[in-house]
Amino acid sequence: MPNTLTVTQAAQQIQTGRLAPLDLLDACLSHINALEGRVHAWASLDVEGAEAQAREQQEELARGRLRGALHGIPIAIKDIVYTRGLRTTAGSKILHDFIPEYDATVVSKLRDAGAVILGKTVTTEFACFDPPKTRNPWNLAHTPGGSSSGSAAAVACRMCPAALGSQTGGSISRPAAYCGIVGCKPTWGRVSVYGVHPVSFSLDHVGPLTRSVADAALLLRIIAGADPHDPLCSDAPVPDYPSGLAKPATRTPSIGLIRSYFQETGDHAVWSATEDAADIFRSNGADVTEIDLPRSFSDLHRMHRTIMFAEAAACHAARFKTRRSDYSPGIRSLLEEGLALSAVDYADARRHQLTFRSEIQAASTGVDLLLTPATLTPAPGDLTTTGDPAFNSPWSYTGLPTIVLPVKCTPDGLPIGIQLIGRPFAEPDLLTAAAWCESHLGWDKVPKLCTSPSHSREP
Repeated sequence: MPNTLTVTQAAQQIQTGRLAPLDLLDACLSHINALEGRVHAWASLDVEGAEAQAREQQEELARGRLRGALHGIPIAIKDIVYTRGLRTTAGSKILHDFIPEYDATVVSKLRDAGAVILGKTVTTEFACFDPPKTRNPWNLAHTPGGSSSGSAAAVACRMCPAALGSQTGGSISRPAAYCGIVGCKPTWGRVSVYGVHPVSFSLDHVGPLTRSVADAALLLRIIAGADPHDPLCSDAPVPDYPSGLAKPATRTPSIGLIRSYFQETGDHAVWSATEDAADIFRSNGADVTEIDLPRSFSDLHRMHRTIMFAEAAACHAARFKTRRSDYSPGIRSLLEEGLALSAVDYADARRHQLTFRSEIQAASTGVDLLLTPATLTPAPGDLTTTGDPAFNSPWSYTGLPTIVLPVKCTPDGLPIGIQLIGRPFAEPDLLTAAAWCESHLGWDKVPKLCTSPSHSREP
């Protein structure tokens, strides 16, 4: 079925005439129709618009026109990202009828590359803590993570080949790990957040959720780069990541395994899977050494919370005064705590952020990337939570780029992922190393829900 193809596979077939954009879209829509009643990944689908886009692009191919690397590829957009003419609710009844008049920069770049915008995926309310309706396709009684819940679930169960997510704490990395897919959080400032409903301006990232490292690299190249609309977006040049991945690795990576805190805090299954991955990398020639965390790490989670909550409160302050009761309990509590913080609290946290960023980079000198578990546990079987972002928030806090790879499943069939952390704006090195790791991990598992969708409908 075309919907099981990765982005790079589908793009190659479309560009060589072996696959028509309409056929790929129809396969995705058929799978959505079969599974959405149980997974609840979508906030809204733009079937008519997507069909019109795919039909137009199919006609363009017949005339010899190729828009770009994503010509005819259906992409899902997290429902905090503005899409012109499509409802963007941020998972909140406050924005239930909001229809943006313009695209976020990342959506404009996807359209320019030929992507078919399929619809909006479910997010937790304002990309914060209140659990959404989405279920984990590996086990419907378990959370898919948050806040990019629908994006991860849709990609995992082959409703679309890729989706956009966002992360302030762990909202790309954790759903990717829980749903057994690849999640890439770029360096802070590498990708514009113009047109993305903010949580915390100094912590927010936008990145791709895919089923392969090559796909993550392809999407990142397209959405990355300077943006005059976003003053915090870097103008650092964007390398051609996919071309780099196409070349054989010239050397095996050097990897710094962080044991302290992550082994102590994570459960046995997750840490065991991380050590198994490290052993696989070592046996294939990688230099794996242990890296110690700086002493300043002990205050990190408290400081991350201060920055996130204070900046979220600043974003919502005016609306919160008049519509407090329209906010769900989790984000209402977050905003109340943020509003109670002092300027001194915030300044101390920002100073700590700069200190820890410098210290962790110094501690990782001599290795290409860092390795940790992606989550404390596999996806919790508790739909009142989206899981704990504690293993991801350090890298949102520092702004360092990360990528999550699935490693293995627990005996009861839930995915476990690892997290690779690179240097600032060194995504080419991180992606090249991640592709090498991916090739030796050999992940090929699919949720059972996807293998027999005809038996997976709601009664």
